[in-house]
Amino acid sequence: MNDQAPRKRPAKPYRRPKKDPVRMLAFEALRAVDERDAYANLVLPPLLRKAREKEGFETRDAALATELVYGTLRRQGTYDAIIASCVDRPLREVDPPVLDVLSLGAHQLLGTRIPSHAAVSASVELARVVLGDGRAKFVNAVLRKIAAHDLDGWLERVAPPYEDDPEAHLAIVHSHPRWIVSALWDALGGGRAGIEDLLEADNERPEVTLVARPGRSTPEELLAAVGEDSGLPGRWSPYAVRLAEGGEPGALEAVREGRAGVQDEGSQLVALALADVPLDGPDERWLDGCAGPGGKAALLGALAAQRGAALLASEKQPHRARLVERALAGNPGPYQVIAADGTRPPWREGCFDRVLVDVPCTGLGALRRRPEARWRRRPEDVSGFAPLQRDLLREALRAVRVGGVVGYATCSPHPAETKAVVDDVLKREGVSAEWIDARPYMQGVPVLGDGPDVQLWPHLHGTDAMYLALLRRTA
Repeated sequence: MNDQAPRKRPAKPYRRPKKDPVRMLAFEALRAVDERDAYANLVLPPLLRKAREKEGFETRDAALATELVYGTLRRQGTYDAIIASCVDRPLREVDPPVLDVLSLGAHQLLGTRIPSHAAVSASVELARVVLGDGRAKFVNAVLRKIAAHDLDGWLERVAPPYEDDPEAHLAIVHSHPRWIVSALWDALGGGRAGIEDLLEADNERPEVTLVARPGRSTPEELLAAVGEDSGLPGRWSPYAVRLAEGGEPGALEAVREGRAGVQDEGSQLVALALADVPLDGPDERWLDGCAGPGGKAALLGALAAQRGAALLASEKQPHRARLVERALAGNPGPYQVIAADGTRPPWREGCFDRVLVDVPCTGLGALRRRPEARWRRRPEDVSGFAPLQRDLLREALRAVRVGGVVGYATCSPHPAETKAVVDDVLKREGVSAEWIDARPYMQGVPVLGDGPDVQLWPHLHGTDAMYLALLRRTA
């Protein structure tokens, strides 16, 4: 009989966690979005530049980091529902950094082609680095549960059936807050197919679109600079060029010199429509009343210069006014940039021939580009913007001369931010104005509805969901 005690296995030596620069960068970006209410499209570029310099990031590293950040933010609602079913506490009791690591892991498991074992292993290593070994075990356990099913399998488990609760089903499946699903559905109208197409488009990576500013650059110049394999003409705007995935706008000479810029085609169409409305009488003074950060002002300034007109670009926030100055620098025609409040303007009534007000709004039309905005906005934000939107439109109508034209634009399709604002302003006493049918001034663009206003859509037009109403002052 052997009465010796069994030997204890020697303890495994402690292994330092391996730092993965790509996933560390993605985690850092998500923390900035959460802690500082930052926007990923502003946080990510400087992080990537730093990583190229210090970590030797290659193009594929930057592409993976970008996909991890934007994919996680776009699908946050879906992943939250899945993670919630795999933990034994409410999500609000999970520390935000832990939740970020779990969400990054969930996206790798369910939204990419990364093999499951690699996704779990890499996420656990990240957790060891940023959270410590104790919480890394929790991350490992949760991600192994998530890895048991693919995305479709999880959606069958966590999303209520469409027949029982259509809005809740769409909210989880397409990762939008329920109130936004409801608002977009009201704005779009129609049945299930249309709203699903729109929500899916919100979750797609948008193209980078350039604008060749008239008289300063041409689409042909931009296409030649990027090469035929990397660029395509715009769908609707004669000044637009679409970049292939991974294109670097800042590498183009025309962009560096301000002769061209990055601008969604929907924004281009809004400015072009305002400029194309025929006027009786003078056409000498144009106003951009909400000019920051300067994309539409730069396009309007270039168009005005070709006609011998002068542009006044006004922006309330001084730091945004400086961005407008930068966008307009080098414009060949006369222009001026001022920091002024469009609801209490310094200009005289009736002194402009054309006025654009692209008013502050919830930004629900640009969720493709700023996916985190959908989780920050609340239903009360819509009513919060309403007084400002009405005041800006009212002052814009006062600023234009009789016979002149005003463009009211907003990057939101929410009915309370679009036609309801225009209808309310026109019903009140004061300056008189009439609708202009905006559809003829977007020639070639299909599916523009019954008019007279225009609502663009990501799934129908490949643009942000820009809204435009054109109005002519009559008295």
